[in-house]
Amino acid sequence: MSAVASPRIVIVGAGPAGIRAAATLVDAGLHPIVIDEARRAGGQIYRRPPPGFTRTPEQLYGSEAAKARDLHSLFDRLVEERRLTHLASSSVIAAHEGTLHVMAESSVQVIGYDRLILATGAFDRVAPVSGWQNAGVYSLGAAQIALKAQGVALGRRIALIGSGPLLTLVGAQLVKAGAEVAAVLDTSSWRRQMRGFPGLAARPIVALRGLVLRARLGSRYHAGVTLDQIEADASGATAVRWRDAGGRQRLTSCDMVGMGWHLRAETHLADLAGCTFAYDEQWQQWLPRADQMGRAGKGIYLAGDGVRLLGADGAEVAGRLAAAACLSDLGISTPSVSADLRKLKRHERFARGLATAFPWPKEMARALPDEAVVCRCENVTAGSIREGVELGGGDANRVKSLSRVGMGRCQGRYCMLTALELIAASAGCAPKDVGRFRGQAPVRPAPLGAFVGEG
Repeated sequence: MSAVASPRIVIVGAGPAGIRAAATLVDAGLHPIVIDEARRAGGQIYRRPPPGFTRTPEQLYGSEAAKARDLHSLFDRLVEERRLTHLASSSVIAAHEGTLHVMAESSVQVIGYDRLILATGAFDRVAPVSGWQNAGVYSLGAAQIALKAQGVALGRRIALIGSGPLLTLVGAQLVKAGAEVAAVLDTSSWRRQMRGFPGLAARPIVALRGLVLRARLGSRYHAGVTLDQIEADASGATAVRWRDAGGRQRLTSCDMVGMGWHLRAETHLADLAGCTFAYDEQWQQWLPRADQMGRAGKGIYLAGDGVRLLGADGAEVAGRLAAAACLSDLGISTPSVSADLRKLKRHERFARGLATAFPWPKEMARALPDEAVVCRCENVTAGSIREGVELGGGDANRVKSLSRVGMGRCQGRYCMLTALELIAASAGCAPKDVGRFRGQAPVRPAPLGAFVGEG
């Protein structure tokens, strides 16, 4: 009798979710392929520095150092033992009918799969502020990457703006590293943050750590602010003009601004893979639909922040569950997942608490002046988007085609949510009613030469 061929299982992403999914599959005797854009596994939260970097894991990851070491060593061991295939420094730029187009070193290869686990993570959710298109304005994630990967701050005098746990974390990390942080400006008021406490109580130790980090910021931290403008000269950002909770005008001089309002799920591949989407009212963004185990379609599984914004610990749980669902669907027995399902519910309660405490600033987005740039890639202003609504109605993709918003390098990752708010406000409806920008390949910028064979 001929042996049955092992199923081709591909995992996209080698962060906490991808690593735990891979380990679960390996334990069941399978050999998955793991594709990741970084040189070394770990994801954004546990991003590893280059070889020879002298800062210790405790300095890089703080209280999460032990978890980072555990994940790094687990994945490295599986690679060394050849129990999985790791395609590092590789980007999946398209998905179509059981195949992935993977770009590495300016060439593209096509990889087929029988089962696909997407653990694509998330990225900064930003809300445009007048002047944010100037040099010296970065996302919070970019500031954190520079600190973790290279040990540098991106400015001599730094102002951080936004809301959410990442705002506090990056601020505390920069202060600890010796950077001059002039101000940390949170658009969520103290009263609003208190409303999230019932959900945050689901993980009291994590909530307490956040309060400790907040305390380290001291008088730098301001809650309930209104952001008016990022001022700049020919060299880049020079100051942030804002109003405090009492309405008083304030000006903070700086040469670097970091901005972010928690996270937005990375969903482009899920879109191309055929997953269905629904608008999440609490997170104020479109998210792919999946069951508690991560099933999102025939042979498609989602795990981590790409489907639920649960953070690194929640991503590990979701990675194990997605792999268990994959094994179950293949008819392979797995250990009980009841404990992980209970953990997942607790992480979801905590995440909903975060969403309540640190909301997306929809009113700020809707109030942008016409001259404010919304899409930095294509230099599309709020006025152009409003004009697109007048000409084409309140459909997101129609306005996209008329204004070119979301057609640039980032493919709407940073501008779509604000564009949807502007379209909805002009059309007199809710953001969920205007739809979302359609995903299209390539989901990452790719050189034309990557698609052209020799000769």
